Amino acid sequence: MNRRTNQIKLIFSEAYKKKTPQERMDYLQNACGDETDLRAEVESLLKAYDDREGFLEAPILDTDMTLGDTLVSEGSGTVIGRYKLLEQIGEGGMAVVYMAEQEKPIRRKVALKIIKLGMDTKSVIARFEAERQALAMMDHPNIAKVLDAGATDTGRPYFVMELVKGASITEFCDANNLSTQERLELFICVCQAVQHAHQKGIIHRDIKPTNVMVTLHDGVPIPKVIDFGIAKATNQRLTEKTLFTRYAHMIGTPAYMSPEQAEMSGLDIDIRTDLFSLGTLLYELLTGSPPFESEYLLSKGYEEMQRIIRKEEPTRPSTKLSTLGEARIDVAKYRNTSPEALEKLIRDDLDWVVMKTLEKDRNRRYDSVSEFATDIKRYLNNEPVLAGPPRTLYRIKKFIQRRRGLVSATIAVVATLLLGLIVTAVMYVRAEQAREETQTVTDFLTNELLASVYPEKAKGQEVTVRHILEAASENLESKFEARPLIEAKIRHTLGLTYDKMGDYEAADVHLKRALQIRSEQLGEDDPSTLVPFPVSQFRTVHIF
Repeated sequence: MNRRTNQIKLIFSEAYKKKTPQERMDYLQNACGDETDLRAEVESLLKAYDDREGFLEAPILDTDMTLGDTLVSEGSGTVIGRYKLLEQIGEGGMAVVYMAEQEKPIRRKVALKIIKLGMDTKSVIARFEAERQALAMMDHPNIAKVLDAGATDTGRPYFVMELVKGASITEFCDANNLSTQERLELFICVCQAVQHAHQKGIIHRDIKPTNVMVTLHDGVPIPKVIDFGIAKATNQRLTEKTLFTRYAHMIGTPAYMSPEQAEMSGLDIDIRTDLFSLGTLLYELLTGSPPFESEYLLSKGYEEMQRIIRKEEPTRPSTKLSTLGEARIDVAKYRNTSPEALEKLIRDDLDWVVMKTLEKDRNRRYDSVSEFATDIKRYLNNEPVLAGPPRTLYRIKKFIQRRRGLVSATIAVVATLLLGLIVTAVMYVRAEQAREETQTVTDFLTNELLASVYPEKAKGQEVTVRHILEAASENLESKFEARPLIEAKIRHTLGLTYDKMGDYEAADVHLKRALQIRSEQLGEDDPSTLVPFPVSQFRTVHIF
């Protein structure tokens, strides 16, 4: 330990014992004198240890410092602060996560995240500090809690989170064969957590299955959003060295990355980038894979991968399912249904909801995660989703699904009324037809039969019944060309009259024609066609 380190340690120890801020300030003034750098380093350490309850708000160390060539490694059994490392459970680009055991003041297992060795610590420590303070600002049951923070003896920062024992959300859903509805209900909790972060001014920027863990509490699955390691503050600086994204350095996971992240232009990243990633996650929960697989993207090379993320439109979830071949069976099995039923379930509503979040133009996405979650709830409640086209037929369909009982009763009443109207209309039409027929026959009797006995037509001749019947029989076909059934009715009457008079030959002509007309117009089995004839006529009427 060199002289400078000993000096800092001695001054720190004495200053830490002072009871009031004024006493500490006076001591530092005397101990450090004009050495401003020395005083700054001691004050930095004092801030890190001063108020244990404020550990999340105070910076762990100066983010301009470097770790130099220190080659310290951890492993099972290593003790860091109050924590004993048990095993490594995760590793990211800038840090390693261990399961650790805390013995005091309470005994519990925790997750301890510590910065990696051999990295550009100026930028990494700033990002690490940003994550620590981002988590400190959030308090939500679906976001992993920060419990403690500190620095190792060599100055490497770490922080301690609640240990989330479970599996990624996709693994959990498949392992438990959760239905589409159960997956959506779980996903809504994730949306609520991300919305909480957004309200605190924090964008996650790396939402993916492994950053959404699901654990069981009393048998109830609880999703936990973890790893805000590349989070970005939207309305405040997280540290004095606020997170800086280096030009031409892509941050995030390609398969879940928004087009604006892949573009790496001057376009600012806002909450809609998390909306895109959430949509990609939902796509995978529904179909078993993201729109573009990581292996596929990475195989295309850097520039082509950027182009695909920014330009290529993904297929709809239901279409993706239809192209999976035999894999559809396993995907449906994990969702406790059949491939056909799953495609039908996703088609339309869920297609629209997911594709709205995956719009390349972020202005066409939902305005917030809350709006996204609300649309999923609308789907679960059989209400029209905002993402769907506002077609009248679609809205009627949704109304029927929500109000089946009311609609069924209404349909029954309307059907009864319609049936009554139809019966009434039929009866009216038939009555009207009968009235017209009666009127036509009446006109015929008046204008043809009775008119034949008028003096101007009879011209002094003796008018007989036969004379009247012969006059009525003239040109019947032309007179009733458009009303053949009336012709048949008149001929039937004339035939019966001739039959009564004993003129069977004349009766035969009229009855035969009446029967022929009714057979053609009504069919041979119609009651009008089968009307009985007088016994006397059978001697002469032989139609068939």
